[in-house]
Amino acid sequence: MNELLIFYTDDDEDDLSIFADAVELLSKEVTLQTYSGGEKLLNAIAHSPPKPYLIFLDLNMPGKNGFDVLTELKGSKENNDIPIIIFSTSNEPSIIEKCIALGANFFITKPVLMKDIVQAIEYSLSINWKEFIPDRKTFVYKL
Repeated sequence: MNELLIFYTDDDEDDLSIFADAVELLSKEVTLQTYSGGEKLLNAIAHSPPKPYLIFLDLNMPGKNGFDVLTELKGSKENNDIPIIIFSTSNEPSIIEKCIALGANFFITKPVLMKDIVQAIEYSLSINWKEFIPDRKTFVYKL
C-alpha cells in the first residue's frame, strides 16, 4: 500500500505533538504534515501538491478557525473532495450540526488517552471515503 498523506491543523502545539506521536504508532504507513493554524493549512493546500488523503481539523483557533477553513475548502472546486475530519475538544450538538451543515465528513471528539487517539486515527484511515456518506448516526466517531 502506498503511504498516505494526512494534514492536521491545530493552534495548540501540545495537541500537534501528541497527534504526531499517535501517527508514529499507526499500523499503516502515513506521512503527517502539521500546521499551527487555519491560514497555514490553506496556504499549504494551495501550494503543495499532492493533495492530502485526509485533513484533521481543529475548530477553535485564532484567525481563520476550523469553521472558516471548512467553509473555504468545501466551497473550492479544487479541494472540496478532500475528506475533512473535525478533531475537536467540543462535542456540543450545535457544533456538530454546524460541521455537518458546512460539509465536514466526520467528527471526532479529541480522546484523552494515546491508545484512543491512535484508534480514532486508524478508524478514520479505514473508511472508504469515496463511498462514505455521513448521516446523523455515522458522522460522530464513537470510542
